[in-house]
Amino acid sequence: MNISLVPLTTASDELVDTFNRWNNDPQIVHLIRPSRSEEELTAHYEMTLDDLEERLLTHDIFLIYADDHLVGEMNVMYDPPHLYHQEHGTAWLGFVIGEATGRGKGVGTEALRLLEERLRVQGTPRMELGVFAFNHAAHRLYTKLGYEEIGRIEQFTYWDGQFWSDIRMEKRLE
Repeated sequence: MNISLVPLTTASDELVDTFNRWNNDPQIVHLIRPSRSEEELTAHYEMTLDDLEERLLTHDIFLIYADDHLVGEMNVMYDPPHLYHQEHGTAWLGFVIGEATGRGKGVGTEALRLLEERLRVQGTPRMELGVFAFNHAAHRLYTKLGYEEIGRIEQFTYWDGQFWSDIRMEKRLE
């Protein structure tokens, strides 16, 4: 399977529809966005074209393709206020494999390696991310690729009848 990352430079209605489908997929929504209640978890999220265009001003967005089929997206913010460790030049990672056909086949592993190499070349010293404590598959992926736990934010998100921590992880790229 050939995995590629394509920088998103122009928003489109088609892409907005795809992102909205992923962000409202009951199979993965609890993995994508934090919630404070069952109602919030099941609330419909609706991104607009303007929202995506505004996001492009503050994020580097990369579309993940597997054999020329769009299966997910990664986005990077630099030095956002929600970093666990405020260290200048840090890239905060957001990551979703939205299509079921892209899950469990190494797509996420390869996409993350490609992104890390891109960030390393541009001189980014460090990456940080958060993974919900119940998301064991993602936690294993990040650990396998050398990310280390640096802290936890307790009671961060609601899912399956209880609140869960957000595990904060980092990887040095230098």
